[in-house]
Amino acid sequence: MKILVVEDEKELLKNIVDSLTKEHFVIESASDFRSASDKIGLYDYDCILLDIMLPGGNGLELLEQLKQSGKADNVIIISAKDSLDDKLKGLELGADDYLTKPFHIAELNARVKAVLRRNKQDGKNTIELANTVLDLQDRLFLVNGESVPLNRKEFDILNYFLFNKNRLVTKTALAEHVWGDNIDQADNFDFIYYQIKNLRKKLTDSNSELEIEAVYGIGYKLVEK
Repeated sequence: MKILVVEDEKELLKNIVDSLTKEHFVIESASDFRSASDKIGLYDYDCILLDIMLPGGNGLELLEQLKQSGKADNVIIISAKDSLDDKLKGLELGADDYLTKPFHIAELNARVKAVLRRNKQDGKNTIELANTVLDLQDRLFLVNGESVPLNRKEFDILNYFLFNKNRLVTKTALAEHVWGDNIDQADNFDFIYYQIKNLRKKLTDSNSELEIEAVYGIGYKLVEK
């Protein structure tokens, strides 16, 4: 899962990023209006934590931008302004939740997980397809009821494929989703190839009815055999 944190308070931003990283999310961040606008214009995110008061602009303007581009789902507003008007406007623009500073990081984490579950899976903690189950809360992958060990990246890749089953997933989209901002430092996509190769072997060895098909020169597609 890929999350964008838009927050100008450096210490709070660091605390949020550190905490969500420990929860195995891929995190990108922006500390001003312009950089946030650039990111939401270029990339898609599973969740956006959006501060209202930002250097160079207002977070509600970013929310309007998200709504116009059809990306307003899974937005949580975080702001020091305990204003009913701001809250109502944010919700009207499509935000899913509103959290007023100061708040406990644990509460923020819980809100993020709740929003992701509610919007992606109708409140369920698992993704079931064919003879497999992916448990998002305990980070387990089961085939015919038996646990199949996956490393962190393999789990995140399979999670992304399951959310996009039967759809073409480009190498670039997969890399940005699982590796986040650090993808810019990569010279090529060989690291994706090796992760996919290992994941394919585990699917085959466990008699999974899922298969990752390669689309030459473009990317991959997860299908049922």
